[in-house]
Amino acid sequence: MNTIRNEKLTVSDQTQVETFITKARIGHLGVTDGDFPYVVPLNYAYYNDQLYFHGANEGKKVRIIKENNHACFSICDEYGTMVDPVPAKTDTAYMSVMIFGEIEEVTDLDEATQAMQMMVDKYVPGYYERAVRKSHVQNYRSSLGASTAVYRIDPQTITAKANPLDEAIAFFPGRRVHKDETTE
Repeated sequence: MNTIRNEKLTVSDQTQVETFITKARIGHLGVTDGDFPYVVPLNYAYYNDQLYFHGANEGKKVRIIKENNHACFSICDEYGTMVDPVPAKTDTAYMSVMIFGEIEEVTDLDEATQAMQMMVDKYVPGYYERAVRKSHVQNYRSSLGASTAVYRIDPQTITAKANPLDEAIAFFPGRRVHKDETTE
C-alpha cells in the first residue's frame, strides 16, 4: 500500500481492509474524461482480490473506460462526529479505502456470471432461490435496450485509512458545548 500523509490514520491490517471493502455497500468509480474527472457511484463485489461492477455496455462511462481505463475506486463509511469545545478540533469518525488500477471488461462468461452472483449475494442475500444463470448474464437487456457488461478492476495499489469513533466525545442530538467545557 502507498503511504498516507497522516500515518496515524493508516490501516495496514489487510484482513480489516478486505473485510471493509467486501462489506461496504457503495463505491465511487473515478475515471478521467479528457481533462476532467468523472465519478460514478456504483454497487460492486470484491472477491479473489478483484473488484467487479456492472452496467450497460454503452454510454458515457463505457466510452471513457475505452479511452482511458485507469481508475480510482473510492469506498467510505462514516461512523459519526466527534466534538471538542474548540470547533477546529471537531472531527469525523470513518474508514475509507482507495483502489487504483485498470478497468477491463470481463469477457469470460463464467467469470461474469460469478461476479453477478457475488453482487446478488451481497445486496439481496437469500432472495433468489437459484443461482444466477449464464444465459441471464449473456442475454439480459435493460429497459433502454442495452446489454449488461461486467467490469473488473485489478488493484495495483490500495490505500486505507480510518479515524475510529471515540464514544466519549461522540456527538448526539442535544449534546451542548457548555456541558463539555471544564472550568478550572
